[in-house]
Amino acid sequence: MSQSFRTSYCVYSIRLPYQRPQAFLISVFNFMKNIVVLISGRGSNFKAVYETSVKEKWAEIWDIRIVGVISNRPEAAGLEFAQSVGIPTAVVDHKKYEDRESFERDLVKQIEAFHGELVVLAGFMRVLTPYFVRQYPGRILNIHPALLPSFPGLHTHERALEAGVRIHGVTVHFVSDVLDGGEIVGQAAVPVLAGDTPDKLAERVLKKEHILYPRAIRLVACQKVRLEEGTVKMDLESSEQLAIF
Repeated sequence: MSQSFRTSYCVYSIRLPYQRPQAFLISVFNFMKNIVVLISGRGSNFKAVYETSVKEKWAEIWDIRIVGVISNRPEAAGLEFAQSVGIPTAVVDHKKYEDRESFERDLVKQIEAFHGELVVLAGFMRVLTPYFVRQYPGRILNIHPALLPSFPGLHTHERALEAGVRIHGVTVHFVSDVLDGGEIVGQAAVPVLAGDTPDKLAERVLKKEHILYPRAIRLVACQKVRLEEGTVKMDLESSEQLAIF
């Protein structure tokens, strides 16, 4: 008979010789169960992550939950949604700081106040410095609307159309000191169609973002996918889930 454990470790059911089936803790990797989301605007990816977490019962099954949402813009619409579903929010307004380091130090303090373990960037329109990245090694995820390493930075859909690529898409990656240069976690491909405009292409890419990002976050939070010595490690099942065509 198997038992269910509420714990920050992965739980597997295994059979040992001459014993009844039991649930054992495989404690090689801890869960990163407390997620803090950083936003700057409407937070559509944050909303998709939250709704998926409710639908898939992340809190009940894995004890993984969004514990806070932080914005650098007090007017960000995503804050209102977070509050409407009972998620604590905070504003760390970058305009009130003389330099980037001071802003990021207070940002770190707020993440720690929420007991954040995994930091998820969801339309957070600030370039993070090495100082911030060093606080959370292998624990910051970003989603980028292009198939990295192609088209890092802004205006990805316009640049994809100008370049004449036939396949565009979205990438989830760990955040590093290099802008959009961290190790890739997963990607979803989107065909570029005749008559596409940046808005049409962006709309189709966004639909894939809302599928890929929650999936990647869950797998990283459960440490099915992890960054070890600069290399992403995952099993076959996880890799199949993170390559969407």
